Amino acid sequence: MASSNSFFTTPTKTPSEKSSRKTHNSSRMDASESRSRFEAYNRLQAAAVAFGEKLPIPEIVALGGQSDGKSSLLEALLGFRFNVREVEMGTRRPLILQMVHDPTALDPRCRFQDEDSEEYGNPVVLASAIADIIKSRTEALLKKTKTAVSNIPIVMRAEYAHCPNLTIIDTPGFVLKARKGEPENTPQEILSMVKSLASPPHRILLFLQQSSVEWCSSLWLDSIREIDPAFRRTIVVVSKFDNRLKEFGDRWEVDKYLSASGYLGDNTHPFFVALPKDRNTVSNDEFRRQISQVDSEVLRHLRDGVKGGFDEEKFRSHIGFGCLREYLESELQKRYKEAAPATLALLEQRCGEVASELCRMESKIQATSDIAHLRKYAMLYTASISNHVSALIEGAADPAPEQWGKTTLEEQSGSGIGSWPGVTSEVKPANSSLRLYGGAAFERVMFEFRCAAYSIECPSVSREKVANILLAHTGKRGGRGLTEAAAEIARAAARSWLAPLLDTACDRLAFVLENLFDLALERNRAYESQNGKKHCSMDGYVGFHAALRHAYNRFLKDLAKQCKQLLRHHLDSVTSPYSLVCYENDFEGGSLSNASSFQKINRASAGLFSFELSECGTDSHDETIKDQENRPPEKNVQQITPGKGKESREALRECQMTVPETPSPEQPSDVGYAVKKEFVNGVDIGVRKRVSRVTRNSSRIGGQDGGGTLFGNDDGSSRCSSAYTEICSSAAQHFARIREVLIERSVMSTLNSGFLTPCREKLVVALCLELFAVNDEKFTDMFVAPGAIEVLQNERQSLQKRQKILQTCLNEFKTVAQSLC
Repeated sequence: MASSNSFFTTPTKTPSEKSSRKTHNSSRMDASESRSRFEAYNRLQAAAVAFGEKLPIPEIVALGGQSDGKSSLLEALLGFRFNVREVEMGTRRPLILQMVHDPTALDPRCRFQDEDSEEYGNPVVLASAIADIIKSRTEALLKKTKTAVSNIPIVMRAEYAHCPNLTIIDTPGFVLKARKGEPENTPQEILSMVKSLASPPHRILLFLQQSSVEWCSSLWLDSIREIDPAFRRTIVVVSKFDNRLKEFGDRWEVDKYLSASGYLGDNTHPFFVALPKDRNTVSNDEFRRQISQVDSEVLRHLRDGVKGGFDEEKFRSHIGFGCLREYLESELQKRYKEAAPATLALLEQRCGEVASELCRMESKIQATSDIAHLRKYAMLYTASISNHVSALIEGAADPAPEQWGKTTLEEQSGSGIGSWPGVTSEVKPANSSLRLYGGAAFERVMFEFRCAAYSIECPSVSREKVANILLAHTGKRGGRGLTEAAAEIARAAARSWLAPLLDTACDRLAFVLENLFDLALERNRAYESQNGKKHCSMDGYVGFHAALRHAYNRFLKDLAKQCKQLLRHHLDSVTSPYSLVCYENDFEGGSLSNASSFQKINRASAGLFSFELSECGTDSHDETIKDQENRPPEKNVQQITPGKGKESREALRECQMTVPETPSPEQPSDVGYAVKKEFVNGVDIGVRKRVSRVTRNSSRIGGQDGGGTLFGNDDGSSRCSSAYTEICSSAAQHFARIREVLIERSVMSTLNSGFLTPCREKLVVALCLELFAVNDEKFTDMFVAPGAIEVLQNERQSLQKRQKILQTCLNEFKTVAQSLC
């Protein structure tokens, strides 16, 4: 041990033998205290690695390029070779070397810490097997994690009479290019991993660089400067120094190089180290003798081989491996001593936290046998989740919408529904690119449904269908066959085209509400963390969480089913032959086009979505006109109910003067089959006689082919075409009216009352009935699932083990702290 040279020297005679004995005993006490501190930190480090504890333990992290001599330096510090250089490119994990100076260990005793445990395995007998163990452990972990590198360290404890009390974290060497078979980003992953290991301020950086590399062209010096800009905790080591010696001729050349002025700063003094190049198999004693010999040869060359020698007073303490070893050991012991009080305080805090975790785990295990306790806290937890769902529906901005919200496209993709059925044009509601959830996302889907519904026009009907419907209504309803035929066509189209839209709207809204469950869990965790309320936490009860989620999804599924049935009832009502929707006066006289029907969107609910809030809200004029049918009207545009405009009133007046009889498709609707009163100079002169259509068309019915043509397709059948066109136009108007009445009077209110109201008022009751209105045996199954008790008991055992190790470390550091007083 470098700090105990007094043990190996014979005391010379002094005037006071008592004073010499006192000094000797003082040195022995210092060495004993240093050893106890080192052992305490080693045990603490092993516990930190095993349990994932993040403790500010003073440690040395070795950094450097692949061929900068890092492995050779580790072997020199250990005092024996174990061929670590052979696995330099084979390992992609950090290696924590805990070197323990044990005068009784004449041969190295090396043990590896078990993975995920603080225990160490059996000693490794052959030093050559160490490299194989490092390589096999690395390959096993990387295969398991399917990664190229890993920051999970391998811990090796080496007890030897010729190694110092030192702990070093060896990191994979920096590389510029991945080796064959590795991912191309391996160099970046290694650099990132090494930076993360070196970033904690309690770690000392040991940076190695070959002497053949000039400071101005160093590849990795800038990376170290990013971690430690002022080199306050960095020890720079120039390796393979013997390769540079032959370039020095005068003293000023040596002194200039050794000072590294202008590159490392005035307060940074690098160490210059050379190690044996002979890789032949030699004994450990011969290996250590070669190390000392190389140090002596370097000093001899600087003194005798350079004209004027070098500034020994300034640079002698930084030349040679022996100087570096003594400095590392003394620096680490110094950091141990400084960090002991803070480490003691942190250990006391962690012991208290682990004790609290253990108490909660004991309570959980005890609660599995206390049914009343479980029911109480499970009900409180369920009520809390339901309240958070209600808050999200009402409008909440936490958790962050940027992370938890969804755009319209993400909602369509996540729900698996995609586009709206029957809608060929793109439906892009306002704010579709914003990430929304809760009530905001619900209203956006409602508005999207409006856009989709109002973009559907009454589909075209073949002449054969019109003929079948029209002839079936001949003579019915007092001569209103034409109107009845158009109305029947519109009703059939509405049932066929609007029903899928209603089902899709229910599914989309149910998906929006289904996403609120995870958000409610996140809000609940955040509120518990902020308020420190853990008394009703259900963390760890996987079975209960699964049952709660299932009950919530089932509740929404039932709501969607009920809404679909109710909307189908409204659709059946408005498309019933007994419904007067198609005959209301405010509709019959007007010509309601698709564009004007879309402008009938409810102003109150659509007003909020008439403002585009996303960044792409400023569209070009052409895009505005193109997407006009998918947007609600501006507030300053006067809305006119179809049939109430000036043109509609004129048309209505004309219609009111005509009483249709049984129509003939061959005649236009405005020619000689109506009973009309005529007024001459304001005097009623009676009823104009009707011309019998049967007589007029008898010649055509008894034609050459023995039949009649209902709808001609030739150019000469304009009157037939006029009747067909009138029926199709009237059917389109009836369809638009049915759609408008259905959406504005029924659908919107039904969706709100069918989804949102139950989620606010009935959710907690429904969940509690399904989860808790069961016998104790069935209720307990959610908490005592197969293997659940074993999992809790294993967690308790792990916590007890951690508590024991930390308590042992705490007691040791208390002793260390007392020795520092």
